Amino acid sequence: MHAQVQMTPLNPEVESFVAQPRQVLIDGRWVAAKSGKTFDVFDPSTGRPIAKVAACEKADVDAAVAIGAVIKGETLHDEALMAAVPKALLDIERATHKPVGLGITGPGMTDEQAMARVGKGAEAVDVALAMHELLRGL
Repeated sequence: MHAQVQMTPLNPEVESFVAQPRQVLIDGRWVAAKSGKTFDVFDPSTGRPIAKVAACEKADVDAAVAIGAVIKGETLHDEALMAAVPKALLDIERATHKPVGLGITGPGMTDEQAMARVGKGAEAVDVALAMHELLRGL
């Protein structure tokens, strides 16, 4: 038996915003990727493209930071994500030889705990920048 899934459409203002090509924030300015390349971002519930973003390559990036909050839901997906994401970020760091900060809190947090840890993302940015400066001086 297949259940019918009722999808909530995006708010028109949100849909208009994400439909615009997205740039990247580099040195405090929004810029296109040096290559000019972009890629589509897909809505996982529909498979429909919802945004086009700059496709940064190694030359565009000095450091990266993954920021987010993994909140406890009804399944163990939060734990599975947090078991996989740090390893994936380390793989990216090794492959690119660029610092990658981990500013993702969780798993198992409540909404309130996540809000109390908002500043952890800024700490991860500070660490990634410090690592970039350290590596640049070697």
